[in-house]
Amino acid sequence: MNSSTTRRHWLQQFGMGLGGIAAAEMLQRDFANASPAASLGPGVSSNGVVNPTHHAPKAKRVIYLFQAGGPSQLETWDYKPLLNEKQGDPLPDSVRQGQRLTGMSGNQAVLPLAGSIFQFKQHGGNGTWVSELMPHIAKQVDKIAVVKSMFTEAINHDPAITFLQTGNQVSGRPSIGAWLHYGLGSENDNLPTFVVLVTKGKGGQPLYSRLWGSGFLPARYQGVQFRSGKEPVLYLSNPAGISGESRRNMLDRLKDLHSIERERLSDPALATRIEQYEMAYRMQSSVPEVANLADEPQSVLDLYGPDVTKPGSFAANCLLARRLAERGVRFIQLYHQGWDHHGNIPGGMRTQCKDTDQPSAALLKDLEQRGMLEDTLVIWGGEFGRTNYSQGALTATNYGRDHHPRCFTMWMAGGGVKGGVSFGETCPFGYNIVSDGVHVRDFHATLLHLMGIDHHRLTVKFQGLDARLTGVEPSRIVNEILA
Repeated sequence: MNSSTTRRHWLQQFGMGLGGIAAAEMLQRDFANASPAASLGPGVSSNGVVNPTHHAPKAKRVIYLFQAGGPSQLETWDYKPLLNEKQGDPLPDSVRQGQRLTGMSGNQAVLPLAGSIFQFKQHGGNGTWVSELMPHIAKQVDKIAVVKSMFTEAINHDPAITFLQTGNQVSGRPSIGAWLHYGLGSENDNLPTFVVLVTKGKGGQPLYSRLWGSGFLPARYQGVQFRSGKEPVLYLSNPAGISGESRRNMLDRLKDLHSIERERLSDPALATRIEQYEMAYRMQSSVPEVANLADEPQSVLDLYGPDVTKPGSFAANCLLARRLAERGVRFIQLYHQGWDHHGNIPGGMRTQCKDTDQPSAALLKDLEQRGMLEDTLVIWGGEFGRTNYSQGALTATNYGRDHHPRCFTMWMAGGGVKGGVSFGETCPFGYNIVSDGVHVRDFHATLLHLMGIDHHRLTVKFQGLDARLTGVEPSRIVNEILA
């Protein structure tokens, strides 16, 4: 066993004795010249590879409210009264056009059209149609660009959510937050650049940590998951018998050892591990402070609704997202599961919207009141839409909807996006896009553009190719929704 391997093994064992790696954020200025990012080529620094930005950014940060499971656009944003008129009629072949169905409804003898059981009304200066399920966000539509013509190629959950989060249906690619960290660097050395918040206690399709992973980028760029409870980041606290002073002394000695060795050989994995320990040390004070909502005035708590006092709720996570954003965290990813309604649309949608409507609206209002909405991009949406026909039995009071990749709805607000806009159009049956389709890659290109990045130029060498978030297929910036 060579000396390098021995040294790495010792440090791994020593680190585990201190409670393991506390976070995936590894940026530390003292190690900038010896960072594993150096393996990506010259010019990579703690400020990111896009320095300066390719053009003036409209947004400094992103809060992505991901609704996992595929929320029905037909119960929320895409009003289709024709479906109510044709309730129970079979889906016409001229509308379906031979498109692929999932195995869950593909063998149904009849695909009965199902209108929404919920009422829609127009809101805001431009008369945006909004479901009765979302009375709070309806009051904020003048801040929102509703994109009704999103589409994807993935028809099942795992490849679809992987596509939205990484730009590829196959796992192993960097997530959006990882790309932004790699490109733009960090604004706060005491908090991760990329934070993940998952609503506590929600069932549904599973979420995997690879969705916020760094893929073929160094591990420093992956997201750090904050959890509810006394220990927001696992293994952050010092183990019993280890004082803060002892940990500081240990880190200083590791740094000295590394400084001696780095002149002799380059070991990016070792530099990365030491940087992890340094960030964990700094986060011991910064994370508890940001996660403690006790200093928020009652008026702000009331804005987010009664669930805000429940740690790990969507409401609490929305408020925490604002606190992270105002402290320089660049990308905050929320996940809220439970939108996969193959049955019981009436009950399931009521529950989901009750959990998410008020907090989502509160986040927009809170950011605006603090002067932060203009440079914070807020995104809401899932991995695909739902069918216009009922999966299974259709009754007057109950129905379900299958997966539908051909059209779904997302909305964006703040950070250079026009407010009060409805963009794109689906057919009267709500099954096909008839104008202004927005592919997942277009969404990614637009997001990067708002952050000051040309999606063609944010690349990293991988297997001999210049890999990028938007891949090699054509993609466009959706200029129509930009302010």
